[in-house]
Amino acid sequence: MAFNELTSRAVLLYDEWIKDADPRVEDWPLMSSPVPQTIIVAFYLYFVTSLGPKLMENRKPFDMKQILTIYNFSLVVFSLYMCYEFLMSGWATGYSYKCDIVDYSRTPQALRMAWTCWLYYFSKYIELFDTVFFVLRKKNNQITFLHVYHHSVMLWTWWFGVKFAAGGLGTFHAMLNCIVHVIMYAYYGVSALGPAYQKYLWWKKYMTSVQLVQFIMVVTHIAQFFFMEDCPYQFPVFLYVIWIYSSIFLVLFLNFWYHAYTKGQRLPKPISNGISKGKAH
Repeated sequence: MAFNELTSRAVLLYDEWIKDADPRVEDWPLMSSPVPQTIIVAFYLYFVTSLGPKLMENRKPFDMKQILTIYNFSLVVFSLYMCYEFLMSGWATGYSYKCDIVDYSRTPQALRMAWTCWLYYFSKYIELFDTVFFVLRKKNNQITFLHVYHHSVMLWTWWFGVKFAAGGLGTFHAMLNCIVHVIMYAYYGVSALGPAYQKYLWWKKYMTSVQLVQFIMVVTHIAQFFFMEDCPYQFPVFLYVIWIYSSIFLVLFLNFWYHAYTKGQRLPKPISNGISKGKAH
């Protein structure tokens, strides 16, 4: 009886909470309920931490050079497209880079921004293959807690972001992230081509700098909100989540920078598709 009462209360709380969701996205793929993504994330966690390594235990690593090349360069194109859409739906066409609230209207501009947010959310499903490829290539040392945590959490946070606040200042970090992904996946795409193309990766040493700049810009941009006297952003909780998440990664990258450059320790070897000491999405 107690369990039934608890379940009923949870359902009532969910129904009350979901009333504030954006009705424009209700019928969009994967947006009607958090259940589908919960199942997908659960299977992802099970596969990359248990099932996958067990299946590969007595098998040779897959040669995925061609697949990785296509995968990485496809994400370069997709990231470029999303960056363009973020710019054209707000960041280059009217946003102030200060208190930009969500436009819930059904104007072409507002719907374009909402759809771009959904595309960014969907891209997080595609990026789950980063870890799947690690498993199939038996690169289990790259499947770190940070890597898996990042991929799982991004799906959850962005479902809520699209469901409630598809636009406004909470999307600045996504646009920047798309720019960083263009650079990162281009690097991993060229790297996947083989040793003959290593000479074209002279810009590897600048990738950490680009990622550091990304997090500094995001933390600074969101921090404005905390000092604004009157900013009617509709769901401030998302800004706190973005700020905390970006701050954590900023600290991690500063730590990496200190040990890799300031102390002169040897940099880690380049890897493909994942978060290591020097990579975050």
